[in-house]
Amino acid sequence: MTLKAKLVSLISETPLEISEQQVDLLIQYVDLLVKWNKAYNLTSVRDPEEMLVKHILDSLMVGPQLHGKSFIDVGTGPGLPGIPLAILYPEYSFVLLDSLGKRITFLRQVVFQLKLTNVKPVLSRVEEYHPEIPFDGVLSRAFSSLNDMVSWCQHLIAVDTGRFFALKGQYPLEEIAALPDNIKLVTGSEIEVPHLVGERHLIELKKIS
Repeated sequence: MTLKAKLVSLISETPLEISEQQVDLLIQYVDLLVKWNKAYNLTSVRDPEEMLVKHILDSLMVGPQLHGKSFIDVGTGPGLPGIPLAILYPEYSFVLLDSLGKRITFLRQVVFQLKLTNVKPVLSRVEEYHPEIPFDGVLSRAFSSLNDMVSWCQHLIAVDTGRFFALKGQYPLEEIAALPDNIKLVTGSEIEVPHLVGERHLIELKKIS
């Protein structure tokens, strides 16, 4: 089975609606990831079929839970979940933030080759990055704890309207209990990722005054 056929099969097990052109872009992204990974060590996942589940599908399944138009993916690494989501939602804009130059070099190449007009890779530490307009949502699967995420990223979203979207494995009960007073849990939902071993949760938080 080709990689494309495999991805189409995986997507058919989800409620997602993705065009053939979008599938082609996702496969091109995986091809680039495999190619650059040899020299740049962008991800510990080496097998392209494994990438389809652990990287592509895992990122895409967050999509239906998002609301807003402008997002920043903090600690994006090789562009996860930002690139798959940008392909799925060309009408949303994504800033992909990372402090490691080689990752941003890779992402600029991805944006160029896939002609993604809604993605802006930015080389910066999160505390040094100050957007002119707050984002609707901060996305991340990079932070070890929710507390780290909200303390490092509070300046990126607006009070009440902005959202933090944290991708976690098991439901982080203790981390939620330890959140500061000005951060409230909006929802915590389990995400079904076909063929992924282990749990996946999306935690949505907001900042209150």
